[in-house]
Amino acid sequence: MDMGSLFESTNALWSPLTVAVLAGFSMLFLWLALTPARPMRSVRSRLDAYLNRTDVVEDSEMRRPFANRVVEPIFRRLLHFLGMLAPKRNVAMTQQMLVMAGEPGRLAALDFFGLRLLIAVLIGVGYFLLFGASQSITVVLRNGLIFAALGFFLPTLWLRRRMHHRQHDIQRELPDALDMLTIGVEAGLAFESALLKVGERWDNPLTQEFRRAVAEMRVGTPRDAALKRMADRSGVQELSTFVAVLVQSNRLGVSIADVLHSQAAEMRVRRRQRAEELARQAGVKMVFPLVFLIFPAMFVVVLGPAVPAIIGLLSRMRGG
Repeated sequence: MDMGSLFESTNALWSPLTVAVLAGFSMLFLWLALTPARPMRSVRSRLDAYLNRTDVVEDSEMRRPFANRVVEPIFRRLLHFLGMLAPKRNVAMTQQMLVMAGEPGRLAALDFFGLRLLIAVLIGVGYFLLFGASQSITVVLRNGLIFAALGFFLPTLWLRRRMHHRQHDIQRELPDALDMLTIGVEAGLAFESALLKVGERWDNPLTQEFRRAVAEMRVGTPRDAALKRMADRSGVQELSTFVAVLVQSNRLGVSIADVLHSQAAEMRVRRRQRAEELARQAGVKMVFPLVFLIFPAMFVVVLGPAVPAIIGLLSRMRGG
């Protein structure tokens, strides 16, 4: 076989293979040209995830109970509306009392006035519905107004009681909290960190105020202003004195550890003095139950068996 025929047979053999390879490369290049780039795919996947994701706020809102989602907002709107109709004397004092009581139910002053009016109306209408058929209209109106007035003042009494109870808890927990603050500061903690550490250790009205003060400091409120707000919210004289001394010492450059140590010692002395004062008052407070409750029962137990004999003796003497 000569070279020309060999060359022609080789070309005939490679022609289909060449066409196939070229066709494959053509399809590969076409697929690469039409396929989006990797950055485009990542952007499209992020957009699809953003468009198809569920609303986190709406989802968390729908997980709340029905009473918190629907009933509570309606009730608060009703209280706000009634509060605008109620007499609004001493709004600032009422708001201060709510703050000192720990803001129960996150009530504002107008909401509290509305709550008072609502309770008064409910008690008055309830008395009328219960006793309106069995009593005369004059008696029903008179008693209904009396009970409505009592219902109007009951929330104020409850608020004052809650405020005094919270102040008593703060006053009682303050010496132990100052001891913990002193230990934390002397161990090397910053004052804010020591406050937060005490707030993490206990859960009472005082530590709640500590955590709130630290949160205000972290959002940019000056430390002196945050501490003064804490003292104003509590309404406790001992805490106000401690904050005033701490602010003054901070301005003068006195060591916080020394101030905390001296204030903790003073608070312990005051607590012991209050305990002694309460012990001295115990005798006076026991007079009423002794005279009107314990002594009559004692006389009945001791002299009761002798009463029939005394009555018989007196009757025989009278007859003789």
